[in-house]
Amino acid sequence: MNRADAFTLLNEYVKDQGLVRHMQAVEIAMRAYARKLGVDEDTWGIVGLLHDFDYERWPNPPDHPLQGAEILRGLGYPDDVIYAILSHADYLTDYPRVHPLDKALYACDELAGFITATALVRPGGITDMTASSVKKKMKSKGFARTVNRDDIVRGAADFGVDLAVHIQFVIDALKPHATELGLLQGLLGDEEMSN
Repeated sequence: MNRADAFTLLNEYVKDQGLVRHMQAVEIAMRAYARKLGVDEDTWGIVGLLHDFDYERWPNPPDHPLQGAEILRGLGYPDDVIYAILSHADYLTDYPRVHPLDKALYACDELAGFITATALVRPGGITDMTASSVKKKMKSKGFARTVNRDDIVRGAADFGVDLAVHIQFVIDALKPHATELGLLQGLLGDEEMSN
């Protein structure tokens, strides 16, 4: 199991570059947490990178992530990687989040998506983003409607991190990768930003 093979697998199954960037963002956040916690960065990063690789082909529960888990199993991926990916789906009750790896993925997944959405409506993108600006956007129900705010809050709590600290940690992890993730400057106009 290595990052190059995981990225090749991802690109075999995913054509939507927005989804690829999302998985890369989650990978970056997971690697940052692995460094902070002194655990295996490659394992944590690969979990982040592959957590949604089956979503484009099998978007409906429970196919996602069960189909992906079977593919990973067939390729010899470790059980802890597969379990963590399965555990990020709330509807798969046979896979509760019990390990730090599982909890980190859940904590980073929706948040990375929300930070991306927030960056896309800011003139400075992610460059001057803070946790408070993200928390403010979380209160706007019409903004990034598909991102479940409860999952973000629950993810941080289950992972044992303060929400504001967690948001800032993920922002700081993503900033050095802003160009590759498309987060350098906002893409939407002022009218959209006021929503």
